[in-house]
Amino acid sequence: MGVGISAHRLAGTVASCGAVGTISSVDLRRHHADLMEQTGRSRDKQAINQANLVALDREIRAAQGIAQGKGLIAVNIMRAVSEYANYVRQACASGIDAVVVGAGLPLDLPELTLNFPKVALIPILSDARGVGLILKKWLRKNRLPDAIIIENPRYAAGHLGAASPADVDLPQFAFPNVIEATLQIFKDLDIESEQIPLIAAGGIHQHQQVSHLFAMGASAVQLGTPFAVTAEGDAHIEFKKVLAEARPDDIVTFMSVAGLPARAVNTPWLAKYLNIEHKMQGKAKVQACTAGFDCLQQCGLRDGNPKAGQFCIDTRLGFALEGDVRRGLFFRGSEPLPFGSSIRPVKDLIDYMLNGKR
Repeated sequence: MGVGISAHRLAGTVASCGAVGTISSVDLRRHHADLMEQTGRSRDKQAINQANLVALDREIRAAQGIAQGKGLIAVNIMRAVSEYANYVRQACASGIDAVVVGAGLPLDLPELTLNFPKVALIPILSDARGVGLILKKWLRKNRLPDAIIIENPRYAAGHLGAASPADVDLPQFAFPNVIEATLQIFKDLDIESEQIPLIAAGGIHQHQQVSHLFAMGASAVQLGTPFAVTAEGDAHIEFKKVLAEARPDDIVTFMSVAGLPARAVNTPWLAKYLNIEHKMQGKAKVQACTAGFDCLQQCGLRDGNPKAGQFCIDTRLGFALEGDVRRGLFFRGSEPLPFGSSIRPVKDLIDYMLNGKR
């Protein structure tokens, strides 16, 4: 959902329906013409980072305006991005309701938000081991997560919480196993299960799945791809069509620049890249950031990591946001969408997922 796919319009609309709308924090300047005019061709990292903080503040306030006091507005901040701490501080200062952090363990999130005790803190984890580690570390800081998102890498889009593409199917990531083990960890640490709602994420696309997950012990679900293709989604219409019309054979799992497996639609650019990936990895070497926006703490292309992807992820996701099928990288979950290839309003999606209404 990053690089503008889930910005103020989608997040505000979701919240206006009484749910939690999430803004992805990464490179939001792309939604603001004045900020892109200032930094679009710039190689000034400081100026780009400042523009993105301005954009984040604008997006949060615009989403709140759409929500009109209903639901909640959250911001998703990847632990793996270089400006993680500054994004957290800015989101809190801008009045965000919740901070959601994945792509790494946010062990320092309680300290970063110490002056904003009303902001809900929600880590994204994929297995019980990570849950246990976060809880034990945070307990020493007299803070508990306000909820925990359990994301299953077998089905999710984007960066996946597994070591390699081959690991995404491991049973340790299956919802029944993670939820049961997490509830046991709560008991072992004398934490009431009602204190920390569990939010299931990854591949959820049917009303029946929601009911089943609630029966397992989940309190909520998180959707990515189904919301990205809604009428109110912030991306270009061609972006939505690529995701909505993708067939199972069109979706591939590969190593991304962050050194994590990722799942996306096999567009012309990705197919071409995968054909030469081995050659590019063989030539990997340390180099300066090619785009100016030095987004990731660890970047396979910049750092010369031969085990990671060798492309600029921000550039490719920027093309996707604009609907450029030829050059974009289109992250997508593995499962069918609730309404097939149809692009429907947010309200229809929520009504179907929670109540089974079509």
